[in-house]
Amino acid sequence: MAEKNKQTIAVSSSALIFVGLIIVALVGFGGYMYGKVGTLEKGVTTTTAQPATGQQQQAAAAPAPSLDINTIKGIFDKNVVKFGDKNKKALFVEISDPSCPYCHVANGENPELAAQIGTQFKYVSQGGAYQPPLPEMRKLVDAGKAAYAFLFFPGHGNGELATKALYCAFDQGKFWQVHDLIYSNKGYELLNNTVKNDVAQIGTLVDFLKGAADANALKTCLSSGKYDTRLNDEKTLAQSLMDPQGGGTPTFVVNTTRFNGAYGWTEVKPAVDAVLK
Repeated sequence: MAEKNKQTIAVSSSALIFVGLIIVALVGFGGYMYGKVGTLEKGVTTTTAQPATGQQQQAAAAPAPSLDINTIKGIFDKNVVKFGDKNKKALFVEISDPSCPYCHVANGENPELAAQIGTQFKYVSQGGAYQPPLPEMRKLVDAGKAAYAFLFFPGHGNGELATKALYCAFDQGKFWQVHDLIYSNKGYELLNNTVKNDVAQIGTLVDFLKGAADANALKTCLSSGKYDTRLNDEKTLAQSLMDPQGGGTPTFVVNTTRFNGAYGWTEVKPAVDAVLK
């Protein structure tokens, strides 16, 4: 009888251990999924300086290559859209796709889409807590304290023709005027629902932008294929700066600190303050 009781206790203990292991596995999987969903909602993967909690183990196993300040300075020696020079204390590089929703959020011209994506992205100007980083960067560039470079990377799939429009607008000295229209809610809808990189829609895109730059010059520039090669070269250049573990658009670089995703100015500002002091 005593032997039978021992066997019963042993079986019961094994069953409890098995149930415990299942519970631990489910909790772990749930925690992983919570972190994954939270990351997707944020629109970020990681930053070099502050990796997201859900990816710390991955980052520890294979850390993203750090950025070298000379590499970043070298961007300002290239034929890219840029404002300011490499000798500024703060060097900003934005890797963006005009058709990417989170790029629109971070660029500060699309409060409608930002609020639609999630309350955490509702702009301060609209009563929320999110402050887009690009407008603040532009203020520093305008004040002569920083330099800014724009690089294209296909993060959403419908931004190539719009990026060429930005290049053409830069030729006219009208980059920001065209930029602000493209990164508006109407611009987002037009690129993703109508234009879609279709050269047959060049006229439609130019009509949308005609108040911001010379329409005839834009149309000629876009129809010529002038920037086809540059677009491909820029993809390669942008990718060399991105986090190989999952970087996407937008990616912002502040000197050697990389921010992957639509981080708000509150999170980016400490890195900016550190290089400006």
